[in-house]
Amino acid sequence: MLLTELKGVGQKRAELYKKLGIETAEQLTELYPRDYIDFTNVKPIFELESGEVCAFRARVMKKTYPSGYSGRVQVYKAELSDGNDDITAVFFNTKFTFDNLKIGAEYVFYGKITADFIRMQVSSPQFADAQNAGLMPKYHLTAGLTNNAVIANMKAALSVVRREETLSDKIREKYALPGISDALRMIHFPKTRAEYESARKRLVFEELLTLRLGLSMIKNRAKRLTGAVMADADMSRFYGSLPFVPTSAQLAAVNDCIEDMKKSCPMNRLVQGDVGSGKTMVAAAAAYFARCSGYTTLVMAPTDVLARQHYETFRAFLEPLGASVGLLSGSLSAAEKKSVREAAKQGEIDVLIGTHALIQRTVGIQRLGLIVVDEQHRFGVNQRSELAKKGADPHVLAMSATPIPRTLALIMYGDLDVSVLNEMPKGRLPVKTYAVDSTFRQRVYNFIKKHIAAGKQAFIVCPRVEQGENDASDKKSAIEYYNKLTAEDFAGIPTGLLYGKMKQADKDAVMNDFRENKLKLLISTTVIEVGIDVPNAVVMLIENAEQFGLSQLHQLRGRVGRGKEQSFCILMSDSKTDYSVARAKAMTETTDGYKIADIDLKLRGPGNLFGSQQSGILPLKTADLADDADILGQVQALSDEITKADPALSAPENAGIRKNVSKLLGAVGENGLN
Repeated sequence: MLLTELKGVGQKRAELYKKLGIETAEQLTELYPRDYIDFTNVKPIFELESGEVCAFRARVMKKTYPSGYSGRVQVYKAELSDGNDDITAVFFNTKFTFDNLKIGAEYVFYGKITADFIRMQVSSPQFADAQNAGLMPKYHLTAGLTNNAVIANMKAALSVVRREETLSDKIREKYALPGISDALRMIHFPKTRAEYESARKRLVFEELLTLRLGLSMIKNRAKRLTGAVMADADMSRFYGSLPFVPTSAQLAAVNDCIEDMKKSCPMNRLVQGDVGSGKTMVAAAAAYFARCSGYTTLVMAPTDVLARQHYETFRAFLEPLGASVGLLSGSLSAAEKKSVREAAKQGEIDVLIGTHALIQRTVGIQRLGLIVVDEQHRFGVNQRSELAKKGADPHVLAMSATPIPRTLALIMYGDLDVSVLNEMPKGRLPVKTYAVDSTFRQRVYNFIKKHIAAGKQAFIVCPRVEQGENDASDKKSAIEYYNKLTAEDFAGIPTGLLYGKMKQADKDAVMNDFRENKLKLLISTTVIEVGIDVPNAVVMLIENAEQFGLSQLHQLRGRVGRGKEQSFCILMSDSKTDYSVARAKAMTETTDGYKIADIDLKLRGPGNLFGSQQSGILPLKTADLADDADILGQVQALSDEITKADPALSAPENAGIRKNVSKLLGAVGENGLN
């Protein structure tokens, strides 16, 4: 039913809920609390201390309404007692709330305590009837929507919404899970901490089970398709042409790909490795193997800058071996793009490289046998499913330089086989990382200039492009910072500027000049986060480091340390919060991307690991993979058991789960599960 059909929700409030993505009563019941006020953990008044936020039980002895106005503030006071001690509750401009307090009635109050030598006071406390006090939900809100309004609307929604049970009696009994109706009531209005824990376990379990089964179905469906079966080939010519010796991990990953590509079902493999571990060589080897069997390869990069870099790298690897490499870049003219597409259509290009958008518009490509997707974490489950439909069900090789904690990988990449590159190329030195505040600014600038004078290059990264007119913050603007530095501290030093909204041709020009050492310093936003490879760059300064996620800082750091020289990353921040300090400590103590990813998961949760562009890849409303590893383990075992016994989820006891999976996969749909 529509929200406007719900008692207490008019058109105006419905518009506010719409900003939260909620348009029906059913969707409202899935707006789970972000936190709770715990009215069950109470203190006697004599134990209350000034400055603490806590709950206490007391009876209303007297109420005092304002006798007049004090400016625009109306002050309402209630004298409270627990039978031994007294405290005053003060409310500001909240007559309706104050009216709900009944003299002689007992309540549990929750708020911040203040005290002087004479009396204790609690300001604008939340309160609940002492007989029914439990945990009060706190919801995500939008301007104009109050928590009390959501609570009232939620109670109305729960009274009319009837959610169909999706887990069988057998599963609920085995894992001690409440029914869905009880779980919904208890997650929104738990009377005890135990009720909350029980409800949350049920919702987390169902959510993770749905995701695991959905990914398994995509994987199993792909295995029933016939791919471009390739014949064995001698790879010694490829390895012999390399200017370096591959690591054991690289060789193992290539062998994994070759074995997959020789099978009758399409490869669906992820090559995951920390920054600089050599994933591109693995992809080039797979493309060479495909060419040996007469198949072409598409390489999809997340940005135009990275697409062009891959083009240069693949050319260096493959053109000496007689393979032709083409590029579809946003900076090409319409005529050039048409020419490249025509060449691909005629079978004149063995490896075609471009961004996701450009490649996906490519219609005709001869004997497509392999698709390489770079920065796999930017691709969701449905997009991976759509890739499998291209060409004659080609093999798919995904690459990610973003280390993923094991628990998160089980969810994100449950439909993929994984090869891990856990060795760095020989001769690479770990990047030395330092965390400093702005009092070190001049010393850092001098440090950068010293390395530039020695013939090296450097990056300075800023979190924002331009200042808002009314923005009084000191967050650095890449454009303003560039103008300031080139006029002052770095005057006379060839310096480039790079940010996302630049024209593609301008971006390419700046990056080419930096690669060719015509520019000594590059001031940039996070457009350089992924893939840019300039071995001569040995220093990176990251301004306002507290504005970046931990995994993002690690990705940025990976732009230096790509040559044989010692490299340095300097994190500059004046933030002293516990969160900022913990992140700085992690960055300075380890260069292991997997350790950093684990710390980032614990600090921020999975929903924020990759920034706003990743929304939808992890559609988790209740699960927290940093804390729910035990439940995930149970779900994994159950998912494998269900998949083995009923791969199509066609059994009557799995009907509810099947509906969940179909809803999750959306475009794949129920028919796609068969």
